[in-house]
Amino acid sequence: MTAIDVRMIEDNDPLVFEATVCDAGSETRHRVTLSRNDFERLSDEADAERLINAAFCFLLDREPKESILARFDVSVIARYFPDFEQKLPRYLK
Repeated sequence: MTAIDVRMIEDNDPLVFEATVCDAGSETRHRVTLSRNDFERLSDEADAERLINAAFCFLLDREPKESILARFDVSVIARYFPDFEQKLPRYLK
């Protein structure tokens, strides 16, 4: 089972998060940014940490944790996976 721990570390614009993804004895760490505009557009009334967690769930369904960039902005996910914004609401539920 994979555990995702998301923590906001800066409440500016962009918001900055530290995410740790753990499974069977290994973990990866990621620094993720999210503009306030993207947060408002994508959040579907979810809080920011929940949105980042949902984004990681989406990514982990498509690639191993080791393939996820160590630093990225949420806006780049759609460049790699064009269906991200369309499918994100399912992950927020």
